[in-house]
Amino acid sequence: MFATYGKGIRFILRNEIIDLVDPEIEEEVVDVEIRNSTRPSSFDEFVGQDDIITHLSIMIEAAKTSLRPLDHVLLAGPPGLGKTSLASIIAREMGVNLSVTSGPALERPGDLAAILSNLKDNDVLFIDEIHRLSRNIEEVLYPAMEDFQFDIVIGKGPTARSVRIDLPKFTLVGATTRTGSITGPLRDRFGFFARVQYYTDENLIKIVERVAKLDETNITPEAASLIAKRGRGTPRIVQRLYRRVRDYCLVKHDSDINPEGVNNACELFGIDEQGLDNSDRAYLECLTATYSGRAVGVSTLAVTLGESNETIEDMIEPYIIINGFVERTSRGRVATEKAFMHLNIEPKSIPQRDQADKD
Repeated sequence: MFATYGKGIRFILRNEIIDLVDPEIEEEVVDVEIRNSTRPSSFDEFVGQDDIITHLSIMIEAAKTSLRPLDHVLLAGPPGLGKTSLASIIAREMGVNLSVTSGPALERPGDLAAILSNLKDNDVLFIDEIHRLSRNIEEVLYPAMEDFQFDIVIGKGPTARSVRIDLPKFTLVGATTRTGSITGPLRDRFGFFARVQYYTDENLIKIVERVAKLDETNITPEAASLIAKRGRGTPRIVQRLYRRVRDYCLVKHDSDINPEGVNNACELFGIDEQGLDNSDRAYLECLTATYSGRAVGVSTLAVTLGESNETIEDMIEPYIIINGFVERTSRGRVATEKAFMHLNIEPKSIPQRDQADKD
């Protein structure tokens, strides 16, 4: 995985760590990298999540004042809400290096040992999808987080012995889309936990306008608002939609981004005024038409739609449920009246019986 951090750039794959830029380069060189990216480079540039920003700012200032490492931080929330950006800003505000990896990439304790041994005091290690760490990795991570020590086993069988090595006093920032999948012992070792929330339309408008400014593209306030309303409360999605609309307006209209261009582009891409795409509507049509509004388990939905359970639960359902199109009940997923109205389907009298599977 690729990481831009306070004093250099680091690539981490399994137990190989390659510095692409000399860690001693001047800060100005990294500033150029950040300016060329749409990611915010400081808390001042970060839009939304005000409570989290306030808490982290206080923690960072206290850590810098007392010359100690920042407490470990766990960030939870759906994909695309800025967890990776927050980790990058934490490292930058602390003035330290950032190393990035992910739970699935750490297959063996040696993979983790290679990364930890290359850190320096107060450095930040960001582990994305931390809920996917194996139990073996978790076991060796506990003493590393608490005591900044790492236990390795040398040899096999009766001659095997455990050696404890000291580690730099680092800060672990973990990100997860599934808080419930993180074991209690691991969760309890984080000093600060924050749930990243969906963004308001007002904040998404600011993000669209900021990206357009960095992109040197003119966009009308009405067009920025239309893109934001279709952004599903997610900066990553709203930025992706902005780029598609920008390209459409450039090719089809040869003009700046305006409301007509946004509406025409979204119609072409199959994105409606609520931000629902073809996959979302297929999901709702499955509940409202195929199963006539009855409660349906996620496994049944996955088979019917040809998707995995994880795709439905992590990518499709969060936005649909939080906006009141679907309810999760003990019997399964149930389409609400809002879903029927959105699809222009007449609600039917729902028999009081369960689907075969319950999730």
